[in-house]
Order: sequence, then C-alpha cells, then structure tokens
Amino acid sequence: MVTSVFDLFKIGVGPSSSHTMGPMTAACRFVETLQRKGLLDRTARIGVDLYGSLALTGKGHATDRAVLLGLSGEQPDRVDPDEAEAIVARIRESKRLRLGGGHEIAFDEAADLRFLQRERLPHHSNGMRFTAHDATGAAIETAVYYSTGGGAVVDEAAIARNAPPEGAWDVPFNYLSAEELLDVAEREGLTIADVARANERAALSDEEIDTRLGAIEDAMSRCIDRGIGQDGILPGGLKVKRRAPGLYKLLLDRAERTLSDPLTVIDWVNLWALAVNEENAAGGRVVTAPTNGAAGIVPAILRYYQRFTPRSNEEGVRTFLLTAAAIGSLFKENASISGAEVGCQGEVGVACSMAAAGLTAALGGSNRQIENAAEIGMEHNLGLTCDPVGGLVQVPCIERNAVGAIKAIEASRLALVGDGSHRVSLDQVIETMRKTGLDMNERYKETAQGGLAVNVVEC
Repeated sequence: MVTSVFDLFKIGVGPSSSHTMGPMTAACRFVETLQRKGLLDRTARIGVDLYGSLALTGKGHATDRAVLLGLSGEQPDRVDPDEAEAIVARIRESKRLRLGGGHEIAFDEAADLRFLQRERLPHHSNGMRFTAHDATGAAIETAVYYSTGGGAVVDEAAIARNAPPEGAWDVPFNYLSAEELLDVAEREGLTIADVARANERAALSDEEIDTRLGAIEDAMSRCIDRGIGQDGILPGGLKVKRRAPGLYKLLLDRAERTLSDPLTVIDWVNLWALAVNEENAAGGRVVTAPTNGAAGIVPAILRYYQRFTPRSNEEGVRTFLLTAAAIGSLFKENASISGAEVGCQGEVGVACSMAAAGLTAALGGSNRQIENAAEIGMEHNLGLTCDPVGGLVQVPCIERNAVGAIKAIEASRLALVGDGSHRVSLDQVIETMRKTGLDMNERYKETAQGGLAVNVVEC
C-alpha cells in the first residue's frame, strides 16, 4: 500500500508522535465513539491502561498529558500548546474532566491512568486500553488502540478485520517496493515526485495538494524560527539547556570569520535541526517527518536547500516533500517508522533517508540517484537504538537529529556524483532494517531500559 504524503507529514505537538500524538488521538476517538453510541451521558468514569513502551517511557514522553487532552476533545493538529498546560492543570487540580469538552466526570489520575510496565498487548509495544464505566461501576464500553508510529493509530477491531492501514487509499500508481516505484516512474516517464503527486490527485486537486504542502513547509519553518528564539531549560528534569539560540547568536557574531570556513554550512544545518528538536522536546508545534523524535532532519535539509543551493525555488520545495514522502511510505509499509518496534533506525534513520532523497530530487537528480541517496541514508543508520535518557526525547535525540541531517547531505552528494548504479538496493536496506529491528533486544526499543538510558545518570 502507498501512504499519503499528508499521513507521513502531520502537523502536531511534541515531544513524541507515537507517545504523545498517538495517545491523544486515541483518547479523542474513544470519546467520539461514546458519543456516537449514545453512551457519553451514561459515562461516570474512564479508566486508561498503558502498556509496553507507552508505559515504560510514557511520562517522559508526556503520554499522561496527551491522554488527558485527548479525553478533553483536543487533537494534535489543533491543540494550542500554551492552552494545553492550563487544561491539564485544571484537571489535575480539580480531579474533574470534561469528556470532549462537555460531559463532566470525576478523574483521579493516580487511579484512572495506569502505567502497566510489565505488560504488553499482542500487536505492538505502544498499546493502550480505554474503558468507560457507568455510575454503578459497570463497564459499558472498552476499546484497544495501538500507536504505530508517526502519530498513526489503529484500533484492535481494525486489526481483527484486517482493515487497510491508516493512510492507505486507492491510487493510480500502487507500488510495494522501491524497484516497483522506479519501474512505474520509468514506464510512465515520471519523476518520483510526479508519481507521488499523481497518487495524491486520487483525493485532492493540484491546488489543494500545493496548499497543504505549503502549510507543511510553513509549519516546519515556523518551528525552526521559534526554536531559535526560545532560550532556557527544557522540561523533564534532565536540565538540558536549549542550545539553538546561543548557536544562532554565535553564527551572527562571527559572520565575517565564518566566510573563510567552508564548513560553516554544517553549523547552520546543526542549528536548524537542534531548533526543531528542542521545540519538540518542549511540547511545541512540529511536523512529524516521519516522527516527532526525528522531526528536525527534513526541515533542516529543506532549509539547507533553500538557503545554500543556487537553484532553490518553490517547485523544488514541493518536489523535495513529495519525493521524501514517497520514500517514507516504503519504510512504513515494508518495515516500520516506530522506535518502539525497530529502534531509532526507524525514526532518525528513515528521516535521514527521506531527506537525502528529497534533496537529491530537488537538486535535479535522476530517479536512480534518488533511490541511491535514500539507500545510503539508511544504510549508515542500520542498528541505531532508541535509548532516551529518562524516557525524554532529549538525550541523545536532539543531537542525533543534527548528525542525521549532516548524513542526509552526505548521502545526497555521494549519490549525485554517481550515475545511480550501486551494489546495495534500497529494498535490500529496508528489509535489513526490518530484520535488524526484529533481532534488536527490547531494551533498545524506546523502553529507557538499555543503552544511554541506563548508563547516564539522570540528574
């Protein structure tokens, strides 16, 4: 199946697409189900059970806040990050919650929101169960959801009936592999971006596509700029200082000196990636690309294209995003973009691959060169673990985005000096990534039970 550009690039809030945006969406959907079935007014209490990775790293990823907001009717693409703090504070102070913003119930967070760290649901590590009770305490509705990465949510009922994954739809050019994508493009005389656009036309006009791509670009750009302008300490207890404002000032103060340093461009790319992921860590508005934990790479490389390449233009930006999404779809459908499933290779690794492909396309690379860039981007992130210290999307996540962005530029440059022919295919790398994820010990898959998470003192 092919995943839509606008399911890979979602506007939402930090710090995590799978642990914040997904649970918020699931909670909101559960309330909508109660309303649709006429059960909302009968509901006196709601119990929420979090399992697996959600339970192990949920508090560091603000899963608890996300559930409270979702039950209150807030959705990731609409919630005001500043207003969210006030909503959560009111619920915790009053121990009352307005389901969907209306029907009020008692909500004792300590009793009604449980982190079941020793349990895991069968289909995915990011599992959650919602149960509505009436005034007698009887369960009147229950639902199980899985947050599968990038903010996507699937319910147990959809899995049971083998429903198509979220974001899949009927398209004129279906492809299951990179080789099939290349074959379709060659047969039709199209670029990879053209194929992605043609598929989006199954649901949207060109004007709508361009408007939505423009909104994504704008949200990415605003996130960079806001991250550059926000100083201070990131929340969560690790006392991680925001570095983007200081780096920005340093680059401006040393503007003349940096003209003689050909590597200054790296500092700017680092700045943009850091700015996004510091904003994400603070719970700000970001774009999944394809996840929040890896949200800084694509925006940093997109701005690199706009600021440091001579042929940048708006059409190139659209080509960049469409191509990156086509590559991201291959990973999502054939492996995973979830750190809880395959480690950080599924987040930063995929983002690096997507950004490398997008940049290569925007710079005029051939389809084979684009596929080569994507392959290089992932090949050198294979085995990357997800080991957030304290369960927070801060260490090593923020710096990891900066390093991933530089890798994306390198992958693109290596591909562009070649003719597109190479020994290892993107499909082989994706399959290797999938198998590596299966082999990876659970401690290294967003549980905060291995790697840096246990070898770094939190305070």
